[in-house]
Amino acid sequence: MKIVVAEDEFLIADMLVVSLEEAGHEVHDAPHGADALKLVRTLDPDLVITDFMMPLMTGLELAEAMKAENSLQGIPIILVSGAQGAIARSRTDLFDLVFDKPYVMDHLLTAVAGLGKEKGQR
Repeated sequence: MKIVVAEDEFLIADMLVVSLEEAGHEVHDAPHGADALKLVRTLDPDLVITDFMMPLMTGLELAEAMKAENSLQGIPIILVSGAQGAIARSRTDLFDLVFDKPYVMDHLLTAVAGLGKEKGQR
């Protein structure tokens, strides 16, 4: 799967990218939602994994922007968040899954694999 990761905390982003690549995924990362949206528009990924609180554009704003564009609406979005999980869970129109930090990486990788199967590996 081709995945875009939006995460402003370098160590978390690095751990996520390495884990996803080791699981066989092509991963592109961005330090905030605005750069992630640019990547999504050019790469047409199979999945976006985003943090909530980031500079320039939050994960919520990223998800809203993606759902507002017809060509991006079908891309699943997983939110990983330290404190805003409840907000995200109330927005099932935007987020396919929500993981609270700290999350178990194996659980996230299993969810990613499941979404890939659901979406037929676009």
